[in-house]
Amino acid sequence: MDQTVIGFDADAHAAEIHARGYTVIPDLMDAATLEAVRQGLAPYMGRHHGRNAFEGFSTERIYTLVARAKVFEDLTEDPRILAILDRFLQPGYLLTASQSIQINPGEAAQDLHTDDGFYRQPRPRKPISMTVIAAIDPFTAENGGTEVIPGSHLWGDHGDALRPNGHEEMERLLVPMEIPAGACFVMAGTTIHRGGANRSDKPRLAFTNQYCEPWARTQENFFLGIPPERARTMSPRLQTLLGYDIWAPFMGMVSSLHPRKALEPGWIPPVVAQAPQ
Repeated sequence: MDQTVIGFDADAHAAEIHARGYTVIPDLMDAATLEAVRQGLAPYMGRHHGRNAFEGFSTERIYTLVARAKVFEDLTEDPRILAILDRFLQPGYLLTASQSIQINPGEAAQDLHTDDGFYRQPRPRKPISMTVIAAIDPFTAENGGTEVIPGSHLWGDHGDALRPNGHEEMERLLVPMEIPAGACFVMAGTTIHRGGANRSDKPRLAFTNQYCEPWARTQENFFLGIPPERARTMSPRLQTLLGYDIWAPFMGMVSSLHPRKALEPGWIPPVVAQAPQ
């Protein structure tokens, strides 16, 4: 469904993504929303530090963010975000990952990567997923703000065009995303980027939502991660993003039934309800 938002030029943002691989929305969150985000994160902070260099040993992550507080539900289906996604992904696209990321002082830069690199289709190609990274703290070149290589979404496969002049040359092409708190950028999943090193004395807090084509496997299994009674309270649009919908003709069905039936109170799976007595 094509989203139209009064006063928001989704086509202009889409054109920027086509040209350089990303676009910035400077005012995704106002002061009240930022405060709600911080309050929603507070009970979960300090529980999960990275288990490897990619997650970041000095980085804190909260997964399944969409179900942690109502403000994250609202941000996940923000109409400006969806209006841009509608121009890149097929109807019925899914939420594939939802997490907060706090890069603490002393954290090293991530390896260069793309967010849809685990989909094996050859490059160059259209993105199979799209990424939103939103600044809860301001992003700077010193505090671990995301670094991107403009235009890299158009490069070919790893081993040739993806690394045209070697790793060091690629690092010289990186541009820090210096954006204020409340801003976000929307990025093609094929764009090469990394979380920067935090050389400051303060943490850098952000969240990211990623969305993928309706036929693609999601990074997070939200059917298991979000209890049905919690998903039942969410909007129909958000339920679709979590996978409680059909992608024609019948992908996602549950024993021939629409998956949203599984959210109805008293639902009994047919394999149980129809079991021989």
